[in-house]
Amino acid sequence: MTDPGGMEMLLRELAPQVLGGLVRRYGQFDAAEDAVQEALLAASLQWPREGIPDNPRGWLSAVAARRLVDEFRSESARRRREADVTLTETAAEVPDSDDTLDLLFLCAHPALSGPSQLALTLRAVGGLTTGEIAQAFLVPESTMAQRISRAKQLIRRSGRGFASPPEAERGERLRVVRQVLYLIFNEGYTASGGPALQRAELTAEAIRLARMLRKLLPGDTETGGLLALMLLTDARRTARSDADGNLIPLDSQDRSLWSKEQITEGVALVSASLGRGPLGPYQIQAAIAALHDEAPSDAETDWPQILALYEVLEKISPGPVVTLNRAVAVARAQGPLAGLAVLADLDGDARMEGNHRVEAVRAHLLERAGFRAEAHAAFTRAATLTASVPERRYLQRKALTLLEQGNPAE
Repeated sequence: MTDPGGMEMLLRELAPQVLGGLVRRYGQFDAAEDAVQEALLAASLQWPREGIPDNPRGWLSAVAARRLVDEFRSESARRRREADVTLTETAAEVPDSDDTLDLLFLCAHPALSGPSQLALTLRAVGGLTTGEIAQAFLVPESTMAQRISRAKQLIRRSGRGFASPPEAERGERLRVVRQVLYLIFNEGYTASGGPALQRAELTAEAIRLARMLRKLLPGDTETGGLLALMLLTDARRTARSDADGNLIPLDSQDRSLWSKEQITEGVALVSASLGRGPLGPYQIQAAIAALHDEAPSDAETDWPQILALYEVLEKISPGPVVTLNRAVAVARAQGPLAGLAVLADLDGDARMEGNHRVEAVRAHLLERAGFRAEAHAAFTRAATLTASVPERRYLQRKALTLLEQGNPAE
């Protein structure tokens, strides 16, 4: 009997390869993607009964190509019967090349918005259904279907074709591909809203796609850094919440629950990436994550070294989130008042307006500094700003604990 889990992983691995071959051969990304989805559905129904074929990629390519040709025939039967015959004869041919990288570049098309890039990558390269993507991002399936449809239309109207982007665009497109994969990972690791703290299916998919990207670009050290960062962060996943789904902050986690296998692999990737190519933000963040993961306890964490790395990160990739994280590192290395001084740099920054993490960090630092009334107010504000139920519960409990310790208004 075919293993359902193994078959699903195989289909997700083969889907972008089959889609890339079809798009390169026939063009029309939207029609090709629909044909591949139909082939995947046919495989999920037939393979459990009859077994996985000897050449599963060839089977999927042939079925998808036939579906695509049937679509072409239905649209142009009266005008292009001769061309239809030619298409039918070549439908079962399977390309030898793996076009997954070009497919990732296509999904990171500059004409698409960030949400559309995320959705299209998960659909075309990740093999997730529209319903699964909609559920992950807490939107109706109809809304996600419209988003994906518009993305396909934009790509078709762009007229850029499927070929690799020009050399001048390749670096920027690769940067966007990495960013899309990291955004998928982050949405899985700390869900932006809803009842669950994390969505393991999204973090697993992001790690799988990052592995794929690194296999396609083994010499790209920043891609290696991205994969290392994902592994080192995901290593802590099982310790981040208790049996009731309540959030457990990093300094209180049971480190024996962290995945030693992922930490070992991630540290090896960091070592293989640093100093072997241009220094990038994912490599630095991975090095920071490695320092956290290798520390025997929170008290033994090398905060001065982490602060030094955040200072480097802020120089090469400045941004409000980096400043926020640097404020935490400053507080741990130099005291909460020093951290609050750094955090003040974000006051009035429109990019962080409505971001609960600024208020949450402020609350923690105020509490550590002994300002209980101000900390209570900040925890309360942070709780009202987050759409994540577990984070809101955690922040509300922190505020309640301060109340129980005494009236913070006194």
